[in-house]
Amino acid sequence: MGIVVEYNPDLALRNVAEFHAGNRKIEECIPEKLVVGQTYSFLKKDQRLYWLHGELPLLETQGNQVLSRPKASIVILDATHYLEAGEVWTKGRYKVIEVFNDDKPHFNGFEKVN
Repeated sequence: MGIVVEYNPDLALRNVAEFHAGNRKIEECIPEKLVVGQTYSFLKKDQRLYWLHGELPLLETQGNQVLSRPKASIVILDATHYLEAGEVWTKGRYKVIEVFNDDKPHFNGFEKVN
């Protein structure tokens, strides 16, 4: 028996409309307004690993790996795995470094484009 772990090179959260519709917890969604320097909580189902030594993109997901272009550059401050009702979850906090308001490339693989 193996341990199922997913490595994520980004943080992909849902649109906040999913919270307002009662489908998701607020921590599973991108805040309505991202503020540079602000720290936010996140929540993802399953056991996930994130890079903690630099900036990575914050994306919006529609599910099934349908992802947006980066909404912001963030750093993940901490991530913790826990069990709830027999299911594994990953929760943590991220800090917004830069907010993007265009469709230009902002990351090249793991490297942030300046």
